[in-house]
Amino acid sequence: MTTNQETYSIGDRAGLLWTWWKGDALPALSPLPDFSVERATNLEELAFVMETTQEEVLKLRQVGHEPYLARIGTHAVAVGWSATGKAAFGGGLVTFQVPPQNRYLYYFITLPAWRGHGIYPRLLQYILRHECATNERFWIIHQAANLASQHGIERAGFQLTSAVHFLDTEHLGLLTTKANKERALAGAALFGLPLIESR
Repeated sequence: MTTNQETYSIGDRAGLLWTWWKGDALPALSPLPDFSVERATNLEELAFVMETTQEEVLKLRQVGHEPYLARIGTHAVAVGWSATGKAAFGGGLVTFQVPPQNRYLYYFITLPAWRGHGIYPRLLQYILRHECATNERFWIIHQAANLASQHGIERAGFQLTSAVHFLDTEHLGLLTTKANKERALAGAALFGLPLIESR
């Protein structure tokens, strides 16, 4: 069964779509010594953590995307981006417009030496708390094989909405259940993807 009454052949799972809506719970996470988060402005520092060029960082800033930098003491240890306006995922396979009062969270990187310390879920929660005053819904996707990312997103309080699958049309679609259908419908509308309800 599909929301647009078409039949698709479901291929491999590409990732998972999660969401957090204003009013959802934020699980308690124990304090991390010397942990802090800031809205980042230093292009050189961002480029270092992201392992990219300052020009690429500037391009993201210029389209209205906001970077957040996590620190342990004075050390920059992780980065994540909050997108409004035009955004994309899947290597550009899906492009979409983030509507008002929504944010698409992406490009999260924790430096290898600092992985496994719980930085990712705390960075996510900081962004949710910081931006929920002016935004209602937050969306995030991770690759199917990235179990560490899945664990961090779940710990931060996001709810699983649907699985992202390749379709026989060589495009992507969302596979969901009745229990998740309300949020999955909202996600399908935002990303412009077909929604298939599993039996």
